[in-house]
Amino acid sequence: MDICQVPFNQLIGLEPEDPASGLLISLPESPRYQNHLGTVHGSALLAVAEAGSGVFLLRHFGQWQGFVPVVRKLEAKFRRPASGRISSRCSIPREVADRWSSELMARGRVSASIPIEVIDSKSVVVVSAAVEWFITRTS
Repeated sequence: MDICQVPFNQLIGLEPEDPASGLLISLPESPRYQNHLGTVHGSALLAVAEAGSGVFLLRHFGQWQGFVPVVRKLEAKFRRPASGRISSRCSIPREVADRWSSELMARGRVSASIPIEVIDSKSVVVVSAAVEWFITRTS
């Protein structure tokens, strides 16, 4: 699956990032994403956080067939006004991802809280978020 091909993500224009960059997904700079203050609208920032967490899951667990992930909860703290190109990134210790994998294989389901940072074009963190995914076997 390509997160950028999800209809909503196509609508808003999310763009993939090269995994080597350390980034997950980006929203290009455009006045159509601005709020009444001329900075990037909060809903656009949350979309980048949520989609970025999906990219993270696909990069780490996308090889598994027969599972479906669903967002359960998204908590976010808006840290600074954002401008320019907006991107998301995530860093999780390998042990945490391994624990999720083990639980998913053993129980057929897992809740995984993905910590996401949304950064602006100057790499300033503008949003810190945690996106909780429920992943379960499809039957």
